[in-house]
Amino acid sequence: MFRDFLSLLYPLRCPICDGIPEFGESICPECEKKLVFMTEPFCMKCGKPLDDGRAEFCYDCTMKKHVFESGRALFVYQGVIRDSLYRFKYQNKREYAYFYAQRTAGLYEGWIMRMGIEAIVPIPLHKRRKRERGYNQAGLYARYLGKELGLPVEENLLVRVRHTTPQKELSENERKNNLKKAFKCQRNVVQFKKILLVDDIYTTGSTMDAAAEALKSIGIQKVCFVCISIGRGL
Repeated sequence: MFRDFLSLLYPLRCPICDGIPEFGESICPECEKKLVFMTEPFCMKCGKPLDDGRAEFCYDCTMKKHVFESGRALFVYQGVIRDSLYRFKYQNKREYAYFYAQRTAGLYEGWIMRMGIEAIVPIPLHKRRKRERGYNQAGLYARYLGKELGLPVEENLLVRVRHTTPQKELSENERKNNLKKAFKCQRNVVQFKKILLVDDIYTTGSTMDAAAEALKSIGIQKVCFVCISIGRGL
């Protein structure tokens, strides 16, 4: 019912070519062939793809301690996925969220269940940025993913209290400082101890760490994440 309601407002379009897929499909057959889903080897901490199949962790994860426990990504941030995410994030292509969530659930439902996840929390936008854009792309993705997995989505638990500079414009050290105390939790959620954060893109992990820190400050014991795309590891 949720998908049908949103489809009235935002008819499903192919997330790659932006055309109208065949009835009942979320992507065109030819566009499906262009997709490269995440496969092993990937970092066992953050999920970045690795060129060295003997490695267990990417360079970033061997050099710093993350607050989150583990993460996974659907795609590498490149090619047609980079273009798709740009439209999803900046050109009001909200309907792409269904495809991303459907495929995320198909690839990672088993892993999410093994992690014992009890609820999904999207990375929030600051209210000013959300007002400018009109929606939070991570929130849309989270809602669809929650429906696919049968998990509750807590969109109002985590809030962004600082209007930060976009992470893509900063160095790694600047990203860490940029996000200090950027998030806080609205309330304690005693019934949930294991949370799945969701976002569109993972780069260095600074955003996930800052959000995980806020969640753990109210007693959340485990924070994992899934994202639509991720940069390459070493």
